[in-house]
Amino acid sequence: MKYYDVGMEIFEGMQVYKNKPNKQPRFSVDSSIKDGASSNEMRLSINLHTGTHLDMPLHMLEDGLSSDELNLARLITRVKVFDFSNLQGNITAHNLIHLTINKGDSLLFKTKNSLTEEFDPEFIALDKSAASWLATLGVDLVGIDGLGIERGQKGHPTHKTLMENDIYIIEGLRLKDVPSGEYMMYALPLKTRNTDAVLLSVILVSDDENK
Repeated sequence: MKYYDVGMEIFEGMQVYKNKPNKQPRFSVDSSIKDGASSNEMRLSINLHTGTHLDMPLHMLEDGLSSDELNLARLITRVKVFDFSNLQGNITAHNLIHLTINKGDSLLFKTKNSLTEEFDPEFIALDKSAASWLATLGVDLVGIDGLGIERGQKGHPTHKTLMENDIYIIEGLRLKDVPSGEYMMYALPLKTRNTDAVLLSVILVSDDENK
């Protein structure tokens, strides 16, 4: 078996959505042996939409479900990785219609977003036609390697279409080294109470040692 760690590394100065300073994680020292304490301890302050995370419906829907209703079984599942690395624009329904996608599938989209560790304001996202198509098919989960599932759409129709159809959204994956194909995904959340997102550690496992 081959393992891929496809979560983002958390550090000060990492790429964050729209380079917003308030999205940057902050590390500080709570205690230091150098300063006479008995142990070293660090503190992390982080926006829950920083790095690799799962958007809960509460993020976009006033009465949407929060992390309290998270179904862990939907994050430990088989996934299909589709490679759109050569795509220059957003993923549309036209890009998906000929793919083998079935009801209940969990999908991860690899794009040129994974090829850089700098935030690109023209990052590849999923447009509303693609979201509607996936909702029609009845998929279970959609993940992408951008820090947003959509870009430049007034009213956030991609988010809302997916959320209103109970489709999980993972943002901020790192898929550069992952070939297209099927994998077992272990997306393990940091347990937080009643939040609109959860931080994830995501591992993909391939049964094919050559992949």
